Amino acid sequence: MVMVKAFRALRPSASLVREVASPPYDVINTREARALAASKPASFLHVSRPEIDLPEGVDEHDPAVYLRAVSNLRGMINAGALVRDAEAHLYLYAQTMGAHRQVGVVGCVSVDEYDCDVIRKHEKTRADKEDDRTLHVHALAAHDEPVFLAYRAEAAIDGLVARVTAEAPTWDFVTDDGVGHTFWVLSRSDSERLEGLFAGVETLYVADGHHRSAAASRVHALRAGEGGEHDRFLAVVFPDDQLQILPYHRLVRDTRGRSPEALLAALGAVLDLEPVADAQPTAARSVGLFVGGRWYRGRFHAATRNDDDPVARLDASWVQDHLLAGLFGIDDPRRDKNVDFVGGIRGTAALEARVRDEGWSLAIAMYPTSMAELLAVSDAGRLMPPKSTWFEPKLRSGLFVHTL
Repeated sequence: MVMVKAFRALRPSASLVREVASPPYDVINTREARALAASKPASFLHVSRPEIDLPEGVDEHDPAVYLRAVSNLRGMINAGALVRDAEAHLYLYAQTMGAHRQVGVVGCVSVDEYDCDVIRKHEKTRADKEDDRTLHVHALAAHDEPVFLAYRAEAAIDGLVARVTAEAPTWDFVTDDGVGHTFWVLSRSDSERLEGLFAGVETLYVADGHHRSAAASRVHALRAGEGGEHDRFLAVVFPDDQLQILPYHRLVRDTRGRSPEALLAALGAVLDLEPVADAQPTAARSVGLFVGGRWYRGRFHAATRNDDDPVARLDASWVQDHLLAGLFGIDDPRRDKNVDFVGGIRGTAALEARVRDEGWSLAIAMYPTSMAELLAVSDAGRLMPPKSTWFEPKLRSGLFVHTL
């Protein structure tokens, strides 16, 4: 059984919700955050990216940054931009991106269940990012951005969600990227009913937010013996059959300085290559390769595949083992500066532009990992290579905050 618990959220007032809503802290850089929050004093980026309110060039991990986040959150509360609900609720959060729609339950989940793998992971965290989120949450005494979780779809939960979402929402707005965001506050009885239904769910899965989850666990340990709700953390929990994973592409710099012809010869040793006009691969066990100013389709040689192991059969694992490590000596993609990662939402045209403008040797367009593959890896207690999944649409920050 899992805990998905009602809480008293801090939420934007209806008149400010569109201005408050902001992209997650980790999908934009400081420069982009400054531009997005310009002339928007209620933007939640002032909390999630507080370095934008300090002089340019400040280290985003400077203690002053975390103190500014605390000040900015208090300022938003005092100004009425964020208002606390009088009672604890669960909430529903629907996102619509083109023809795709997903509806998640907003609530608090258990740190203990995360620590003992009832909430399962699929990605290794980086120490520096985990440290940053721990300091941020500990200073705020709040989980200001939710973790994106999944569960295997349950008919009873689907039924309750369908009934509530047929009613008039509390908020319904569209952000500048064209994504619709719709929000419902559940009644006490529906909240209690939904808590009971989740008690029958065996496992939750971290889809996006591994560093925030790990930070919640560390903050709980730091606050051991204190009162409050540090034993739980903020999440939006979606059924697995509604989620959309986009590909996570790679850019590679060849330190040996091989010509495009030499690179194609090396790639041809492990891939069946053919020139193509369509950059994006249409099936698993293949990649798109931008080399020498044109695209090729590369299909994995059957002899190099291992389809019996849940990690080894991932396209991301094959690319790491046979291309990044095998051909370019990139054994640690988390730290090696000769590889970079580009979320599929940016498209393959962005790969071409970066190869041309930044001097990368080639781009690798990936086929997306499936939810079935993610669940299989998580259930086996294994980890994927870094940057194996890009979930879209992203959760907007500032729509609900859980204070400790």
